[in-house]
Amino acid sequence: MAELVQSNYRVGTLVRADVAAGAISISARAVFFYSLLGVVALTAVPYGAAEPWWKACFECAVFLIASAAVIHRVVRADYERQKLRMFLPFIGLVLYALFQTIPLKANGEAISADGFETRSFIVELASLVVLAWLIRFLVNSQRRLIQLADLLIAMGFVSACFGLVRQFTQHTRGFFLPALEPGYGYAQFINANHFAFMAEMCLGLALGLCAARCVTGNRLKIYLVLALPMWIALVFSNSRAGILSMLFQLVFVGIVKLTARSNNARPQRSPWTIGRKLALRFVFVIALLIAATTAVIYVGGDPLANKFASANAELNAETAKSYVLRRSIWSATWRMIKDHPITGVGFGGYWIAVSKYQEASGEIVPQQAHNDYLEVIASGGIVGAMLVAWALVEIGLMVRRRLRNKDTFTRALTLAALAGIVTVAIHSIVDFGLHITINAVLFTALLSIAVIDVRPEKKQSIAESS
Repeated sequence: MAELVQSNYRVGTLVRADVAAGAISISARAVFFYSLLGVVALTAVPYGAAEPWWKACFECAVFLIASAAVIHRVVRADYERQKLRMFLPFIGLVLYALFQTIPLKANGEAISADGFETRSFIVELASLVVLAWLIRFLVNSQRRLIQLADLLIAMGFVSACFGLVRQFTQHTRGFFLPALEPGYGYAQFINANHFAFMAEMCLGLALGLCAARCVTGNRLKIYLVLALPMWIALVFSNSRAGILSMLFQLVFVGIVKLTARSNNARPQRSPWTIGRKLALRFVFVIALLIAATTAVIYVGGDPLANKFASANAELNAETAKSYVLRRSIWSATWRMIKDHPITGVGFGGYWIAVSKYQEASGEIVPQQAHNDYLEVIASGGIVGAMLVAWALVEIGLMVRRRLRNKDTFTRALTLAALAGIVTVAIHSIVDFGLHITINAVLFTALLSIAVIDVRPEKKQSIAESS
């Protein structure tokens, strides 16, 4: 009898120890998760982490959290299986960039035209890969996934409000941040186009969540209220590509809205009814686009009209040569690609290598290609482009699988993230907003939201709670 009591006592002790260890593990994950949210939020503050010192702070913080998470997993023997296939092309890209810094040529030079900048690119890309892994490891429930989305939307809202206040009240240099000049840039960004990237992603996520019926009730109303200042600030920023991308975004959101509604409706029996529904959807999307365009013209006024009028000059061959505008930059980039088709000039080495191919006066050397697709090919050559294409294929396959998921919350959140991702893909044709750290962080978070798998919640309180 005494032995039985002792045995039961030992079993009880082990069970209590396991419960306590599990509680500690959950608490540690919560600390890591909310620390990561804090890092993401703070990264947006000084010029969107365009300054090297603040970018370095972000990278150190991400690596520190990741190190703590790895140590926690080792100590806890938490070897839960994770699908890391999507990280392989990005790891390959990091290794390839490292290869570009190795002196291989006969004269002792490396492939990269600027080894220091290439190494900086390696550290930044590695930090973004680690950020994506942390999100995948720490976001293990729908509640945390919606908390991450809430943070991104809140960041866009605060930045937009700061931009509107700055636009109408700033009259001297410095507005909480010393480098902000009146009339230049927008919100906390030195370049208005960089703010447009941030606004597009946050606005797309908010509208996508509403359109896909991922949220209802008070939370739906709150998202719509938060989206309005972001939309107004995006128009006032006078970013031509940002506004055009936003119009495409509204069309995408309109299609998502109609698709979500049709998924909940009863199957149609009559071909005539199906045709009528499709026609109504088409009319709705066109009407939405016309209404949005009219509102943009009305809100933007003469400054926006003048900005669009200058687009013709930027694409004119002679004017572009004189003022180092997009057409001359793209032409020089293309000539550089033809001279370095296989390995490129090194990630981060674009700004040095392009000076050789520039037809303009040379007083101003472009730092970026103003087209991220061209710059990837110029910097990484065919090898780099193939690695990026591999990453896109892996992400595309994961997104397709998520869109086929039976869980409506999963499908809706993927569509909401895509509303921001698609917009950035369009805007990147003419700008380089993803070179700014906070925009790269937001884009990484959107990609993670679009592909991450979490366990379904038993209750619907997440979507309906305020």
